[in-house]
Order: sequence, then structure tokens, then C-alpha cells
Amino acid sequence: MEIGFIGLGIMGKPIVKNILKKGYKVLCYDINSKPVEELAALGAKAAQSITEIAKTVDIAFTMLPASAHVEEVILGKDGLLEHIKKEAVIFDLSSIDPDTAKKIGQLCDAKSVYFFDSPVSGGEPKAIDGTLALMTGGNKNILKNIYPILNTFAEKVTWVGENGAGSTVKLANQIIVNLNIAAVCEAFCLAASCSIDPKIVYEAIRGGLAGSTVLEAKAEKMFTRNFKAGGRLDINQKDIGNVLKTSHKSGAVLPLTAQLYEMMISLQKSGLQSEDHSAILKYYEKISCLEVKTGK
Repeated sequence: MEIGFIGLGIMGKPIVKNILKKGYKVLCYDINSKPVEELAALGAKAAQSITEIAKTVDIAFTMLPASAHVEEVILGKDGLLEHIKKEAVIFDLSSIDPDTAKKIGQLCDAKSVYFFDSPVSGGEPKAIDGTLALMTGGNKNILKNIYPILNTFAEKVTWVGENGAGSTVKLANQIIVNLNIAAVCEAFCLAASCSIDPKIVYEAIRGGLAGSTVLEAKAEKMFTRNFKAGGRLDINQKDIGNVLKTSHKSGAVLPLTAQLYEMMISLQKSGLQSEDHSAILKYYEKISCLEVKTGK
């Protein structure tokens, strides 16, 4: 099976590396030539255009920043859908809004192309070690044929329904992840205000009910002041915006998520959009006039 991959950023590049490690050949494209060159050195083939990938592969993966980018790459002039063969698969790993996923799915179906909206969870660390979780919307029977490729970079692949369902489940995931980060920030600010080292708080609570995957992934980044992005704040802000857009349409009332979005807007205005979303801590530090850091 010929594989193409478009979008080689924080998540896309390590995913391709894991696919290559399992012996698959991958035709890659990105507007930035540097990751393409890096992957070519590991055995990937560099594509000169999206059209080249569309005309060559049986399955094209996309991992792009937002809905508009996914639409452009798949539906745009000289995009994938214009040139890809019938019965081919377009497998989008991006986090996009459900309406866009449904639209793309309908247009692909009209051309006998299988589309999957399959956002990932786990961030850069799990992209690197190949243990991502996928929440996948699309044709369940066709999905079974793709499992061997998906298992090169994902520990768990869950079919959640038709097109749009994958994107909706990812939005639910993003509510839990980002509000969990905010809760950790609040807890650490309370500790700091009472002159208690946040690292001690972390060690004390991690084995109890307050322990979580988010706590394990983000606590140390906070108290060591390491905000290098594994999950960029602006990408998560985009996702939370899509949560609210979807909830306004569906009728769900999400007051905590709405407050979180305003916090993210404030951080963006402060120029922190390219930092890790654990930098939500800086919002709390600013309004509390304190700094969270470990003494050891």
C-alpha cells in the first residue's frame, strides 16, 4: 500500500518516523522543506506537491493546524480530492470542527473516496513513542484494513461513528485535558501562596484520586518553568473555540469551558500562543501576583 503524509510539524514528523520504522514507504510533503529533508534521510520520499501525493498513494494522511488548512489541502484547487484515485483513503489526523469533517466526508463519498476524521490524543511525547490514541469517524469496515498502518504510531484506535464523530469526541477530550490543566494550575497557585513547594504537592497527590495523565504530563513542566510546546497553547485555544462553536449549535451549556477560552485569549494577547498549554499557569500567576516554582 502506497502511503502519503502531508503536514510534518510537532506531531506529523514523529508519526512518519514511526511508520518508517515498521518498514513502510512514505511519500511526504510539507510547505517547510526542513522536516521533509530530515525524513528523506531516514528513508521517506519527498513529494514536490500535494498533487503528486494524490496521484501516487492509496492512503493519504493529513496532520494540519486547523479546519481551514485541512479544507485547502483536501478540497482546494490541486488538492487531494481533485486527483486521488477512486477507493483511496484520506485519513485526517488533525483536530478540526465536526461540521468541516462532515462536509469533507460527503464530498469524498461523492467521488468514491473514503474519508476519516481521526484526531489524536497524547501530544508530542506519545507521537514520538508511537502510543497515541485515535478517535476515528468514518467507514468502520474500511478502517479495519488500515489498522496495521495505524498501529505503527497509535496504541489505541477507537471507532466512534460516522464522519464528524471523531472530531466531536476530540473536542470532549480537549475539554477534559485543558480544564484539568487549569485545575492543576489553581492547585499549585494555592500551594505557592501558602509557601508550599508545588513539587511536594505533586508527589503527595499523584497516587490518589487527584492523580491523572494530565498531572503526570504537565506538573513538572509547570514547577520547573519549562513551557516548550508539546501541545501548543494556540492549537488548544483553536480546539476550545471549536468546542464552544459546536456547543452553541447543539445546545450544550459549558460555562467552565467558556471561562477557559477567555483565559486563553488573555494569554494569546500576552504573546504566549506558541508556548505549551501548561502555560495556562501564567494566567493564574499574573492575577495572583505570584510565581509557581520548585525550591529543588
